[in-house]
Amino acid sequence: MKGAELIFAPLGGCREIGMNLNAYGYGPPEDRRWIVVDVGVTFGDDSTPGVDLIMPDPVYLESFADQIEAIILTHAHEDHIGAIGWLWPRLRAPIYATPFTAYLVAEKLRERGLDDAPLHIMQLREKRTFGPFEIEMVTLTHSIPEPNGLAIRTPLGLILHTGDWKIDPDPIIGEDFDQAKIEELGREGILAMVCDSTNVFEEGEAGSEGMAREALRRAVAEQTGRVAITSFASNVARVQSSCEAARANDRSVCLVGRSMLRIVGAAQSVGLLKGFDFIDPADAADLPPQHVLYLCTGSQGEPNAALARIARGDHPSVKLGEDDTVIFSSRVIPGNERAISEIQNTLAERNIKLVTARQFDIHVSGHPCRDELRRMYMWARPQIAVPVHGERRHIMEHARFAKSLQVPFAITPDNGHVIRLAPGPVALIDEVPVGRLHVDGEVLTSDKAGGMWERRKMAYNGHLAVSVVIAKGKIEDGPVVVARGFSEPDGRPADESMEPIDEAAEGALAGLKRGDFGDDEKIEKALTKAVRRAAELQFGKRPLVDVTIHRI
Repeated sequence: MKGAELIFAPLGGCREIGMNLNAYGYGPPEDRRWIVVDVGVTFGDDSTPGVDLIMPDPVYLESFADQIEAIILTHAHEDHIGAIGWLWPRLRAPIYATPFTAYLVAEKLRERGLDDAPLHIMQLREKRTFGPFEIEMVTLTHSIPEPNGLAIRTPLGLILHTGDWKIDPDPIIGEDFDQAKIEELGREGILAMVCDSTNVFEEGEAGSEGMAREALRRAVAEQTGRVAITSFASNVARVQSSCEAARANDRSVCLVGRSMLRIVGAAQSVGLLKGFDFIDPADAADLPPQHVLYLCTGSQGEPNAALARIARGDHPSVKLGEDDTVIFSSRVIPGNERAISEIQNTLAERNIKLVTARQFDIHVSGHPCRDELRRMYMWARPQIAVPVHGERRHIMEHARFAKSLQVPFAITPDNGHVIRLAPGPVALIDEVPVGRLHVDGEVLTSDKAGGMWERRKMAYNGHLAVSVVIAKGKIEDGPVVVARGFSEPDGRPADESMEPIDEAAEGALAGLKRGDFGDDEKIEKALTKAVRRAAELQFGKRPLVDVTIHRI
């Protein structure tokens, strides 16, 4: 095709670990066809009050949504599929995923009333053609069933998009890492490898799920009371290892938490977790403590998850106490340290024993460390390294590491970069709009929206409401100042400390000319400036200020 180019455009996942959204385009600039790979989320934190889910803004893709051939999902982690129910109406392309991933995606679509969205199953190792793209699923290993890389063949070259992966010699469930296929693709000639950067700073290897399984057995064997294991629900291999540890120690398994029940249901729908039975919480409560093992959500300290409710003692059906144990079989996601620490301290205050990876090797990462990256590059032999799935420091280091492994070219993409992979040398040719969308209750809104800004302002600086009543050009009542988010030194809501702010409001009105009392804008401006400055002097904060003028 005359003037055709092969394009890679990451819109999420290249300045964060998570929130993946990638697009590949082929054709001349005026007539490109596209595929989208993964549509994921990240999660809110203290900087996004009231917001639990955050996703990339697909505004760039929306401008040519009718040219998207397919949305292809590499695996079922939330940072790769979590936004599909929210963003599919903006893209409306057919969705393709393996059976386990498709089961969970179908649930997300149903939750958003999108039962009619075209969702198609691709089997492991299957090939399909989407316009100018031939896609082949490449079986890898990760911390969830059916993780796939994508071999993307185009008239201008072959791309290997790895998705998330590691090299696990004993993955517990699913198929082994398909080294032979990677080597075959390397012999065919890989133009570019778009590759996971999460653990690029970690030497050695991530470790095998088989190692975690043996450690869990030993950890459970040492406990005498009830045991609760908390882990990522999506790690079905860890769920199976926990079940095997329970069986080896004559314990019955009780699933606790909606995500745990949902993932186990998805796993069983595709033939995983065979031979394991689960008991209800009511039945678990009747068993002797040494015969119970709870498998719980909440390993990251989520306040509404099962483990948090157990720690607080307000879970309706699971109670733990002295001589019981909670095993944390998961890593600490950066940003969750405080929440996890609070949960662990709450458990400790109730004399519940804690077991973490410091005592036993009960967790292994799902992402490749440097030795695994080295082997992947040796097998794949790409001409171009394109690091993704990482913060800026991860991507820069990954590019340096790839060059040290004799990869001829490396580029360091950022969200919004449009990168030409072929023809000619790899190059950044454009930058397009990117952003973040917040799920605020049932509303999807930009992180730069006025309401989001106001909420952050109030969360950090508090709120002042000033009201005044004016009749016939004179002050009839007020000004009255109401504060939210300010405290006295003894912890009471601000009262006596408000006097300087009250005085500032009165002084602002006293400083106006009589003719100014007919101008609402002048009154509002004077009051806002005065009380905000007084609050800054009194509390060290510049609050959000609302002024209400009543005229009678």
